[in-house]
Amino acid sequence: MNPLVMSVGDWASLFMHYATLSLLSVGGAISTAPDMHRFLVDEKGWLTDPQFSASIAIAQAAPGPNVLFTALMGWNVGLNAGSLWTGLLGMILCLGGIMVPSSLLVYFTTQWSHRNRDLRGVRAFKQGMAPIVVGLLVSTGWILAKGTSTSLRDWPLWAVTLVSALLVWRTRLHLLWLLGAGAVLGWIGWV
Repeated sequence: MNPLVMSVGDWASLFMHYATLSLLSVGGAISTAPDMHRFLVDEKGWLTDPQFSASIAIAQAAPGPNVLFTALMGWNVGLNAGSLWTGLLGMILCLGGIMVPSSLLVYFTTQWSHRNRDLRGVRAFKQGMAPIVVGLLVSTGWILAKGTSTSLRDWPLWAVTLVSALLVWRTRLHLLWLLGAGAVLGWIGWV
């Protein structure tokens, strides 16, 4: 991949896109990953599909908050633009863009909604957000799964995904057991 040539406007566009997504990240930053993919990979071409998927996978595997995948995406955009310094700039812009607006919004709305928690509209809003969060998380899972395999010949991968989703939904089985089972199945070569 040739180094990207990014102008000040491109860096501002990167920050503003993440700041906008910050206000949509109702289920966490990961719920906006499909639009990050559209913007960074499909529209701008600043990241490749493997870089995008690796940013999410590495951040999810690392200890700490899962929002760090946004910093890795910014880091990769900056590295693709040519240097460690632009990597640091991309990391700061993406992480700052995704964190600051939503943090400020949550701070002020939490104070207001706590004072008005008995209002019917506040209760209805909280209940109405649940299906939106689930839909955003399902679309994120679809984007990540599609990057791995879309072929029916990879049915074991899809079967493991479906069984894992059903077990998480219907039982109290801890997610780490499912991750461990998936790692063993991958190590054996079944998925």
